[in-house]
Amino acid sequence: MTTVTTMKSISYKNIASPKGFKATGIHCGLKHKKKDLALLVSEVPASVAGVFTTNVFQAAPLLVSKEVVQKTGKMQAIIVNSGNANSCTGKQGMADAYTMQQKTAEKLGIEPNLVGVASTGVIGEMMKMEPLLEGIQKLHPIDELEGAMGFAQAIMTTDTVTKNTSYKTTIDGKEVIFAGTAKGSGMIEPNMATMLGFITTDANIESNHLQAALKSITDVTFNSITVDGDTSTNDMVLVMANGLAENNTLTPEHPDWENFIQALHAVSQDLAKMIAKDGEGATKLIEVEVNGAASDEEAHKIAKTVVGSPLVKTAIFGSDANWGRIIAAVGRSGAQIDPSAIKIKIGDANVVEKGEPVQFSEEDLFNYLKQHEVKISVELNNGNGQGIAWGCDLTYDYVQINATYRS
Repeated sequence: MTTVTTMKSISYKNIASPKGFKATGIHCGLKHKKKDLALLVSEVPASVAGVFTTNVFQAAPLLVSKEVVQKTGKMQAIIVNSGNANSCTGKQGMADAYTMQQKTAEKLGIEPNLVGVASTGVIGEMMKMEPLLEGIQKLHPIDELEGAMGFAQAIMTTDTVTKNTSYKTTIDGKEVIFAGTAKGSGMIEPNMATMLGFITTDANIESNHLQAALKSITDVTFNSITVDGDTSTNDMVLVMANGLAENNTLTPEHPDWENFIQALHAVSQDLAKMIAKDGEGATKLIEVEVNGAASDEEAHKIAKTVVGSPLVKTAIFGSDANWGRIIAAVGRSGAQIDPSAIKIKIGDANVVEKGEPVQFSEEDLFNYLKQHEVKISVELNNGNGQGIAWGCDLTYDYVQINATYRS
């Protein structure tokens, strides 16, 4: 994508930064001590778009939110809990998700079909409704940083850090703000992943165009990360655009459409990389860039295969420049490959040229691989396709975290 000079990162990374949004997060009792209930609200009904897990087993709250996106096309609030996924919980789980929606609507004085619901946590346990419903009554969203940080903290599960980002751009001469908050640390293999992503903007755009934009951007951001190859039952990205920036309605024909796309892409990519970097037990963010593939789709497939390889991930954890694991992953990706044309770099160091090994300094690469961010570049010389994927190393701590997740 070309750079749009009007887009700038905002230092106060706040999901409530766009006009008309408020947020909060509290502890209601689903977890022992940490915050576990969050609310995001727009002053007015906002255009909404969403992308959802492809797992056949889809959690009750996800189905409720999907219904709002597909049938209403507008959303004014999102209620989120952590500590319980309300997934694989049958008819009672659906009833509980609708109750969350109904009670949040009553609390805010809005229609239930304007409320999205999201849950994250352990699968297969019934929701503790009494503390949750009491908690809903205690939610008081604000448009200040404190509320946004509370929201970001309350949606976390095994995350070690909150994930927030924000940008501003210019549309029709007006400042338009985009902000995002996400959670996600394990079971990250989207289409979609164990992640919840929430993006707000005060841009004026209809839901159908917002949905198309989100879908195309998701393919090269949220769907370009992997931690452990698993796909969860709950996960979604929701975008709310409330129009309070008062720009002319955005369409692909609008002269500033690219400004909108650039900002939405930047927020989505930031959140995706934060999730990959915070993989359970992770110590390093891995970026794999593939060029010269037969198509962008093929390049993306190769990048995902390499960054998702357990052998590549463990080599990176051990700071071992074992490029054989990289080339093996490329070869099993199912993409069109000319083995005699491939070039591989780890950082700035060439390790393979025309399919053959190149001498390199083991010491230099060992030192490079000890850094917190590692880049692998693959050049296929087989076309013009390009793709990038992000992931993390696989560590002892990942096993420990997931061996005791329900403890």
